[in-house]
Amino acid sequence: MISKFLISKFIKNYEDTSNKKVRDSYGYLGGVVGIIVNLLLFITKLFVGVILNSIAVTADAFNNLSDVASSVITILGFKLANKPPDKEHPFGHGRLEYISGLLVSFLVMLVGFEFIKTSFDRIINPSKVIFALIPFILILVSIGFKIWISKFNKTLGKAINSSALEASSFDALSDVISSSCVALSLLLSKWIDFPIDGYIGIIVSFIIIYAGYSLIKSTINPLLGESPDIDLVKGIRSKLLSYDHITGSHDLVIHNYGPSRCMGSIHAEVPCNISIVKIHEIIDKAEKEISEEFDIYLVIHMDPINTDDEEVEASRLELLDILKSFPIIKSIHDFRIVGEGEYKNLIFDAVIDFNPSFTTDAEAKLELDIGIELKKYCPQYNVVMTIDRDYLGVI
Repeated sequence: MISKFLISKFIKNYEDTSNKKVRDSYGYLGGVVGIIVNLLLFITKLFVGVILNSIAVTADAFNNLSDVASSVITILGFKLANKPPDKEHPFGHGRLEYISGLLVSFLVMLVGFEFIKTSFDRIINPSKVIFALIPFILILVSIGFKIWISKFNKTLGKAINSSALEASSFDALSDVISSSCVALSLLLSKWIDFPIDGYIGIIVSFIIIYAGYSLIKSTINPLLGESPDIDLVKGIRSKLLSYDHITGSHDLVIHNYGPSRCMGSIHAEVPCNISIVKIHEIIDKAEKEISEEFDIYLVIHMDPINTDDEEVEASRLELLDILKSFPIIKSIHDFRIVGEGEYKNLIFDAVIDFNPSFTTDAEAKLELDIGIELKKYCPQYNVVMTIDRDYLGVI
């Protein structure tokens, strides 16, 4: 309820999440709310930690302070990522949003390592923690705030498909766990004399480090180049096949230059006997409309397919029947016959699932085995096959 109120109150046209300005407003709102809430929690927990002489509470307080810095970096990331393209960065600066998330992750881990040292020192040089009801209640209240801000960031992140905001949501959830450990240490200090505070502080520190590590994984993947969204892949292919004379597609490649900043290329199979001018008009129209619908810069390559030649069609069907004995091959494309007379080459691309262990030697053996099987029925044909790996897993 509160989340929806804040979104509707501070984000104009909040339902139009495809709009870059609206998307940035979501990021700014998440950052500003994060700064306010975490700053209040830091002040509260630091006060409680000093009063109770608790290193666990103090560690948790500075974890919230790091979250303030994280929110500032998130805002800067959205701001810088929105810079227009320039000569050095023709596809814009969208990946800065991922880099800002990576900086947040390292900052979280740094805080965790620092408080491991502090907690060990407390174990070696213990001092008594004094339990007090009001500070204990304040810690419980802070847990409630963290649960809310985790859900709030998750709502924002899902609305605009932002890995940075979703990472902030996960970070807040880890704070719920760490604060719960702190509350437990305060409660146990009423009956336990040994330095439980230091041990709980170490647990909190490891939780913080794990949260940082998880955030690094989630933010570095798009920088390294992760697989595109499956719904985007299926949507582009389905839309492309809706145009006249486009009978198939393959070799879709999508490059991510930041949220909602993608460029891609795809091969469209078209009849070879159609007018080049006519099919060029269709391809131009498809490029424009698909790019606008899916917010992507798409380039379409035409692959002419011979659909009238009886020999080509008959040999293609014969090959498909033989390939049923080779389940590793999911589909074929760019099929053609080259040569004259008694000996001809069947040239085609064979699509297989992505498998790093499938070596070039394995490819050569597969091609040889298919060729041997084909010659049993069609001795005049040789197989010339190119392996095409399906990196997306949706062909």
